[in-house]
Amino acid sequence: MKAENCTYSWMARNGVPALRITMGIVFIWFGFQKFFPGVSSAQDIATRTIEVLSFGIVPPVLSMPLLAAWEVIIGLGFVTGLFLKATTILLFLQMAGTFTPLLVFPAETFSIFPIVPTIVGQYIIKNIVFIAAAFVILAYNKGLLVAKN
Repeated sequence: MKAENCTYSWMARNGVPALRITMGIVFIWFGFQKFFPGVSSAQDIATRTIEVLSFGIVPPVLSMPLLAAWEVIIGLGFVTGLFLKATTILLFLQMAGTFTPLLVFPAETFSIFPIVPTIVGQYIIKNIVFIAAAFVILAYNKGLLVAKN
């Protein structure tokens, strides 16, 4: 029982920092891919979504590098733990755009709207976990979430 309590205590102390760092790694990883045309599996839907959201003002040739930089900045913020409030705001803004294809391109994001997502829809929907993780990370960083020993 004592070893189990030690393990839980270690998890309580290290879980949120591990969540923050791994979330940052994912954002850097996925964002970095977007710097290279044709590499990211999200490129097509992301460029079309940005084109819709910007009313055609932001062309695909510009949207991918901007989105790539945005995601890498979010990732660096989480990995380093610096500017977490600003990082979280950037994440929430990015997530608003990320969920847009569910409404704008339902034929591509659902096999049966709104209950059976396609693989693209699943890729988008899993981001609700990132939003919840950002809540926890920011609350922890502000000292509002503390681990019990």
